[in-house]
Amino acid sequence: MEQHYNGEAPLIQLVSFNKLLQQYDAMLESDNELLRQRAKYILEVQAPYPELREGFDDLSIVEKRKDVIHTILMDTFSEVLTHNEIKAASIPFANLVFNSSERFKKILKDAGEDFELEIRNMPENLQYILQCTVILNFYYGFKMDFKRPLFYDIPDANGVMRHYRILYNADFMEINPTEKAKELAQADIDELLENFDDLELWKEKIPPNSFVSKGFAISNMFDVTAEHSISEIKSTLIGGNKRTNDSFMDSFQETFRSLFGLNTINVGFAGYDPATDRFLKIHGKGIESYILYGKEMESCDRMLCDYSYSKLLNESDFVAISNVEKYLEKSGGGQPYKSLHGQGVKSAILAPIADDGNLLGVLELVSDKVNELNSVNATKLVDVMPFIVSAVLRSIEEEQNLIDAIIQHECTTVHSSVYWKFQEEAKRFMAEELQGKQPSFQEIVFKEVYPLYGQIDIKESSKERNQAIQRDLIIQLSEIQDILQQALDTLKLPIYEELMFRVNSHLEEVTEILYTNTEQAIFDFVHEEINPAFHHLKREDAAIKALIETYESRIDATTESYYDHRRNYDESVQEINMQLAALLDQRQQEAQEMFPHYFERYKTDGVEHNLYIGSSIANNRTFDELYLNNLRLWQLQVMVEMENRHYVLKPKLPVPLDVASLMLVYSTPLAIRFRMDEKRFDVDGTYNARYEIIKKRIDKSLIKGTRKRLTQKGKLAIVYSQKKDEREYLRYVHFLKHKGYFTNNIEIVELEGLQGVTGLKAIRAEILYKTDEASEKTYTYADLMEALKA
Repeated sequence: MEQHYNGEAPLIQLVSFNKLLQQYDAMLESDNELLRQRAKYILEVQAPYPELREGFDDLSIVEKRKDVIHTILMDTFSEVLTHNEIKAASIPFANLVFNSSERFKKILKDAGEDFELEIRNMPENLQYILQCTVILNFYYGFKMDFKRPLFYDIPDANGVMRHYRILYNADFMEINPTEKAKELAQADIDELLENFDDLELWKEKIPPNSFVSKGFAISNMFDVTAEHSISEIKSTLIGGNKRTNDSFMDSFQETFRSLFGLNTINVGFAGYDPATDRFLKIHGKGIESYILYGKEMESCDRMLCDYSYSKLLNESDFVAISNVEKYLEKSGGGQPYKSLHGQGVKSAILAPIADDGNLLGVLELVSDKVNELNSVNATKLVDVMPFIVSAVLRSIEEEQNLIDAIIQHECTTVHSSVYWKFQEEAKRFMAEELQGKQPSFQEIVFKEVYPLYGQIDIKESSKERNQAIQRDLIIQLSEIQDILQQALDTLKLPIYEELMFRVNSHLEEVTEILYTNTEQAIFDFVHEEINPAFHHLKREDAAIKALIETYESRIDATTESYYDHRRNYDESVQEINMQLAALLDQRQQEAQEMFPHYFERYKTDGVEHNLYIGSSIANNRTFDELYLNNLRLWQLQVMVEMENRHYVLKPKLPVPLDVASLMLVYSTPLAIRFRMDEKRFDVDGTYNARYEIIKKRIDKSLIKGTRKRLTQKGKLAIVYSQKKDEREYLRYVHFLKHKGYFTNNIEIVELEGLQGVTGLKAIRAEILYKTDEASEKTYTYADLMEALKA
């Protein structure tokens, strides 16, 4: 006997055999002598124990009177079928089980002594409400569909979880009210139907212990493990992002173990790329591929024998390998047997995941036991493969969408603030396409927007880059010269002297000045003349060979030349760009919350950015020039913060590069258009093109009447053309000076005319620096350099 539930309930549940015994009472009047004798025998056996009719809640009586109960239930529990049927007498919702069939007893015995029989997903509050629905149906006569599938989950002797569907026969139950029962009107029923999960309301309408149930139910159970496993596989595969779930593969493997009834099999996957005919590793938590054996990818003909290749790729049929070692020997160490054997696999099934004959991937089932997986049990996969194919097709589509999203994010400039406009156009495009038209994607234009531009440029980047190239070339040519000198001294061949002469000529040229074609000319000379000579010398002399190998060890594999000083320069530029762009992106998220606006940035030798703000971008937000003023002040602050970030970073760089900052103020609203060919926004119209011309040329502008550049390290330059812009930005600069962003060194300068542009002026404000974000102490540029050197 198994019994577990003792929670609060509306039913006082008494075990009784009265309704069954009443049938035997009626059988005493039968014309069939055999039936009369059998009924008489059963009733005589029961007669000394009236509690079996009247009902009892002392469950020890079930054990005490088990022989009598077994006799009473003899007709309902056939001895002929006891080893076949999974059956027991029970009290519904209470997990009380008695008079079990021999097969059910064996199932419970195999589950182990510690196993507790429980109905799946039957919490106590739900048990109360389900008992109430029974009362509403059978006593109050309010018909409602409360039925739901009920299951027992019971492990077998091998630890494999098996699943049993429970079907109750409640013909021998009767329900009667106690004094606590209430009269219920339709309004009460309506309220209960609207509040299924309100336990307190159900207790109010149908109080605990307000009804007595007398009788027993017959539980007929059916092994539905295969169907359940298929359903679980389907459920597991539904929905996205399963591969990132820590428990995905664990639960997936457990389901396959239940389906096959094998507790030690493992599941793997391999993807397939039809363009290259290669198997690919599927990336996800816990996902392995047994045919790839740790490789990221490999061609199919190298990982499969001709037979398995034909079955999987040509016939879309599974490959069952019942004895891996046997086939390894027969194939002379061929694949996939070699890879499987190397992982301790003794039997395996490789099933193609194919759609319309097109292979998408391979499902791999493996076991460490010979014959455990074979061509017979491989047929179990027939029912589950359609779900796996559907999931893989959906996964491929999701992955492609993700790839497209990454490409859009990393390689194009469709900013979130304007994405709504692209969505509207895409919906229009789709609607016209569905109507049978031939739509074209119309250009996206935003009119009457105000531009803001800023840049932090690496000072003298071309000079620093050329110096790095010069130094690398000088070192490389000097080492070549030393090796050739050793070759001439050892082998006495004049050709090495001639090569030395040409190396020396290149050395003199690169030391004096670096022309645009010098680097390529030296690269070609080394590859066409020096490398073949060195290849020959390595075979001629051991000492020279050692020198050449030392030289070659210093050659960068990517550039195929010396890449020491250039690497330091490139890494310094990359680090500056990364740090400044990260700060700008982070602060941009805050700015978008103030008012939506278009933002884009570029990393070159420094970081530049464009901002556009206006009502046409803001969609359903009302634009006011207050938001423009706010964004201008925000930009000014962030430019100074980026300067601070650089000067904290500078001492840590391989090459301590300087930067200079510049902003352009442009008060005339303009239109921007998305250029489909360039996948970016640009100003629209000839008149608006003046803004782009100014942007491209101002960083080279000079202060009028001098040869001095406008941009200087340690100072922020704000370029403008209108007096009202000057007044506005002077207000901002004085405000930020008060907050410790600038010194008193603030000047207004006039700029030399640029090609096609005149009348520009600039505010230059000296920046105060902090050595770290927590520090309140500020520095000028000169002070900061001294502090950082200390």
